[in-house]
Amino acid sequence: MSGGGEFDFIRERLRPLTRGDVAALDLSDDAAILPPRPGHSLVLASDMLIENVHFLSTDTPEVMASRAFGANLSDLAAMGAEPTGYLLSVSWPQSWSSAQRDAFIAGLSAAAGEIPLIGGDTTSADMPLSLSITMLGFVPVGSALTRAGARPGDDVWVSGTIGDAGLGLDIARGKLDPQTHLLSRYQSPQARIGLGLALRGVASACIDVSDGLVADAGHIAQAGGIAIELEAAMMPLSTPALHWLENEGDAGLKHLMTCGDDYELLFTAPHDRARDVLALSGQHGCEISWIGRVGEGEGVSVIAAEGDAMSFQSGGFTHF
Repeated sequence: MSGGGEFDFIRERLRPLTRGDVAALDLSDDAAILPPRPGHSLVLASDMLIENVHFLSTDTPEVMASRAFGANLSDLAAMGAEPTGYLLSVSWPQSWSSAQRDAFIAGLSAAAGEIPLIGGDTTSADMPLSLSITMLGFVPVGSALTRAGARPGDDVWVSGTIGDAGLGLDIARGKLDPQTHLLSRYQSPQARIGLGLALRGVASACIDVSDGLVADAGHIAQAGGIAIELEAAMMPLSTPALHWLENEGDAGLKHLMTCGDDYELLFTAPHDRARDVLALSGQHGCEISWIGRVGEGEGVSVIAAEGDAMSFQSGGFTHF
């Protein structure tokens, strides 16, 4: 990188991430200009991510970038929105070298693919890495997925497998033997954008599994004023997770259902749309599994294989 100033960094490292998108104005102005899309609503999602909270200080800059982008993009998937660009605001640790910053940008570029950077801000401080990504997307008016639409009688579904990212985090912390699949689920979350788009008009409510399956089911239940009953025996688990679970019992299953960071889509759909949901399984890089039902009442219950209700001290991660 020639030069060492902020504007050199923006011109030489961040401007290529705009992919030439006209909304970015070459990152030479104070704001982006995003043209409206007739017949569509603009969807915005913003997350702040902090070193040692959302990723480990031992993670590489590439992993930090991949986790940050995947987590934010997943919010658009859960709304059924098509991504159109993103804003990045980042405070670099003053201890970081130019090589570390370049590695972060390389990881961000790989994670974003063709989604353009259209603005943001950069600074540095004597503190751990702190960043915020704001995702922008469009959805046809009236077709956005939300948490609030579940109704008694609906089925509960989830994409992919659960608990892998939590085990991957344990690997990153040195608590488990390395396994490529599990570690990659933690390091490189894959937002289910294609599935989210396909669920428009099919799902009655949707959320991405970020805090933990049980906690996020609770968010749907609270938003819709309904109760959700999950079947523990129906939880989709990967082969590595099943092998780990062999010696862990109920405590292990509870861990997988509450550890979060899988960024799968948890959604409800009317029972008469089950065939439509099953037709989507395998079409967008993941299988879809039935895991429960919506009923009258409130909250979330998890039924063990023996028919008894499982108890949880916590349904998942919370910042407070």
